Amino acid sequence: METPAITDRYVSSTQEASRMATGYPDGVQAGHAAPRRGFHRHATPVAILLLGLLLLLAMTGALGGSRSPVMRVATPDAVLTIKTPQTLRSGLFFETVIVVEARRPIADAVVALPPALWRDMTINAQLPAAESEAYRDGTWRFHYGALGPGERLEVKVDGQINPPLTVGTRGAIMLLDGERALARVPLTTRVLP
Repeated sequence: METPAITDRYVSSTQEASRMATGYPDGVQAGHAAPRRGFHRHATPVAILLLGLLLLLAMTGALGGSRSPVMRVATPDAVLTIKTPQTLRSGLFFETVIVVEARRPIADAVVALPPALWRDMTINAQLPAAESEAYRDGTWRFHYGALGPGERLEVKVDGQINPPLTVGTRGAIMLLDGERALARVPLTTRVLP
């Protein structure tokens, strides 16, 4: 039992003597502190160039995070405007704004969309809430009531991308007057990991 203690003491005193002789801690040699010419092994020009290209790509918005585009469709009955991101990253929160401007009387303004458009997304809030909601003919329908000429409805939808959604979704947001279609805006959302 006494032998390991003596050995440990011998090793530590040997290491201490080595450190004192060289001025460097154990495992560090004079070559580690010597100045090098040019780039270090881990900071080659290629690595710096690749990092710069990645940063430039990120600044273009191609990897998500850019401003949301505004898509607008005008018909004799109404103008439907959608503002939503086209490229998102998994797990991010997003905002969609749907604006309806009536040009003629609309008896029942209905915002309709296919479930596939919000597949693997969590919708956290929809303001204002619809007067009623229904599922019919393969679409979710949100009924907002009557709009007179010149009246405007603005709906804000807050959501989040769930991890299973890795490629994206495709569909259209439609404006209906009851059952009659007034306007349609096709949407594609690309989701990156």
